[in-house]
Amino acid sequence: MKIYTKTGDDGTTGLIGGVRVKKSDAQIEAYGTVDELNSHLGLLRDTYLNSETQRQLTIIQNQLFVIGSHLATAEKGTKMNLPELEEQAINQLEHWMDEMDAKLKALQHFILPGGHPTSSYAQIARCVCRRAERRIVEMDELTHRFTHEITYINRLSDYLFILARFILQEFGKEEVKWEPNR
Repeated sequence: MKIYTKTGDDGTTGLIGGVRVKKSDAQIEAYGTVDELNSHLGLLRDTYLNSETQRQLTIIQNQLFVIGSHLATAEKGTKMNLPELEEQAINQLEHWMDEMDAKLKALQHFILPGGHPTSSYAQIARCVCRRAERRIVEMDELTHRFTHEITYINRLSDYLFILARFILQEFGKEEVKWEPNR
């Protein structure tokens, strides 16, 4: 099977379920942003040596593929048996956040992204995650079928913020405090 099909040369692409839409469609933007987020998480995972966090990021990447499959499905649905995004996936993110947060100093101020390249990768992923959330919310306003996906992505951005702080701590780096009017 060739990777190129030439069917998208006219500026359209196929959704799961057989419907063709413009590549500029909000649905394509939503799952494309989730794909971009997944790539950033791969970079983060590849640059971070903590094996437990690498394991977590791999699980998250797999969940993002589940979310992407939902976002790539036509509104009329599909006969394909797609994996479900389970409530446990959201609970798992919360558990991991609680574990990291218990080891961090209480946040007393706003912080700027930076301090260590790996922490910065987590912050970039957090920003892309927030953009993905906005795109999914936009889709959900039209179709009302992505409630769990919105919750998961919202929680994931929180996870990435805490992870960025945790990485700084693990590398012995200071958080960069926001100092207004400086």
